[in-house]
Amino acid sequence: MNILLKSAKIVCPQNKAHHLKKRDILIKKGTIEKIAASITLPSNTKEIALENLHVSLGWFDTSVGFGEPGFEERETITNGLRVAAAGGFTDILLNPNTKPVPDTSSDIVFLKEKGRGAATNLYPLGSLTAHSEGVDLAELFDMKNAGAVAFYDFKKQVSNPNLLKIALLYAQNFDGLIMSFPQDGQIKGKGIVHEGEISTTLGLKGIPALAEELQISRDLFILEYTGGKLHIPTVSTANAVKLISTAKKKGLDVSCSVAVHNLFFTDDSLTDFDSNFKVSPPLRGKSDCKALIKGLKDGVIDFVTSDHLPLDIEEKRVEFDNAAKGTIGLETAFGTLNQLLDLEEVIGLLTKGRERFGLETPKLSKGENASLTLFNPNGDSECTVEHTLSTSKNSMFLGSKLRGKVYGIINNNQISL
Repeated sequence: MNILLKSAKIVCPQNKAHHLKKRDILIKKGTIEKIAASITLPSNTKEIALENLHVSLGWFDTSVGFGEPGFEERETITNGLRVAAAGGFTDILLNPNTKPVPDTSSDIVFLKEKGRGAATNLYPLGSLTAHSEGVDLAELFDMKNAGAVAFYDFKKQVSNPNLLKIALLYAQNFDGLIMSFPQDGQIKGKGIVHEGEISTTLGLKGIPALAEELQISRDLFILEYTGGKLHIPTVSTANAVKLISTAKKKGLDVSCSVAVHNLFFTDDSLTDFDSNFKVSPPLRGKSDCKALIKGLKDGVIDFVTSDHLPLDIEEKRVEFDNAAKGTIGLETAFGTLNQLLDLEEVIGLLTKGRERFGLETPKLSKGENASLTLFNPNGDSECTVEHTLSTSKNSMFLGSKLRGKVYGIINNNQISL
């Protein structure tokens, strides 16, 4: 595969010579051969010239769910990786929300093999406990050797504090990363949305911010005792940001992420009882949104994620109380973030985080493998069902305005545009 990208504005602070400058980029057999102000089109080379073309390092998402195995009707791995490429992502972490859940080395091998050969790289997360039941630790060491990059019982709290303590201690033997979902199930109770004025007005059972903050406080105390590495996925409250900030100042090895939709929407969106807005953790209040965005800018929150979770229409088109929690977001992540933050901040967030999971960050320079995202940061569009590539259409962004356009990716010696 030989490609010449014409007049591409490079957004890559790591490459000071070319950052924010228009350049031609010549790629031969998947490797960046030359970056210059102007390059003559060589023979046997495809020229790509797109409106207001911008190029950055390939984007990375730390929380993506598909369905296969067990829920292929929601999303297969093959189509899910096409969706990720359309959203601009060259690398994704796959959540263990399948049936069966991946809790053995053979499960991890299966997932890696299913993802092999795609333009987007798939890195599996292994379950923290056997069958994600929260009773016994899964085969963490074996899964790590098979390619699992971290361990997580997807959207389930670690109820037993001693289990988390043992996991953090044990994983230090092989530099493993433990993930703990920030929600106390007993405080949550039967709550389904953020506890506040909106939940009271609508007559919906609420989930207090305390449920998240109590769990995070407990986990951070355990981490301080054990050492090790802890990642807290998809925080949603202002006090959660404060707790994690304090822990980092103490020197604890903790990271966290936030879902794009928790930055963009608040519980005000629930007034029409649209089940696409039912997610976990729930949409919070305006003050929480502001604190989360500030936490990103300050570096307290490490990563932003689409938290992409396809669900069948039958799981969403029911009474709000009975609807499943989750929204898709891979295809709308950039267009949403691009309205909230400056472009360089957006690209910085979308390209960071690989090292935390033991992955190598690509480089946008001569002689390196081409792992690139192509996009146009300008222009507005609307998210519609017709233009959604995902098999499941459960998007809370339907009807929302998006800013900018993702053209696709170049990765693994492939073009996906």
